[in-house]
Amino acid sequence: MREILDDIDRWRAAGKKVAVARVINVQGSGPRLPGSAMAVNEDGEVAGSVSGGCVEGAVVTEALDILETGQRRRVTYGFSDDEAFAVGLTCGGTIHLYIEPLDW
Repeated sequence: MREILDDIDRWRAAGKKVAVARVINVQGSGPRLPGSAMAVNEDGEVAGSVSGGCVEGAVVTEALDILETGQRRRVTYGFSDDEAFAVGLTCGGTIHLYIEPLDW
């Protein structure tokens, strides 16, 4: 989370809305551990990572929707080992994220 704070501060100072996604659980193998975070501003700019790139696009879409609706949610993304290999990942696994609008 610390590595995204500068970006969050800059976006908030510019009056941008921000959503934060955090890894809350990993089943099987996963590229990021619980606690890993990613921030998305209303323009779709991203700071941090929750999956090393394999689901970031989907997380941005969820975060932008959350900024529109204000409705925080838990989301789950998973790949079997075979599916992961087919898209160029080394292993499968499931990550659970909690995404919420940042409201200071």
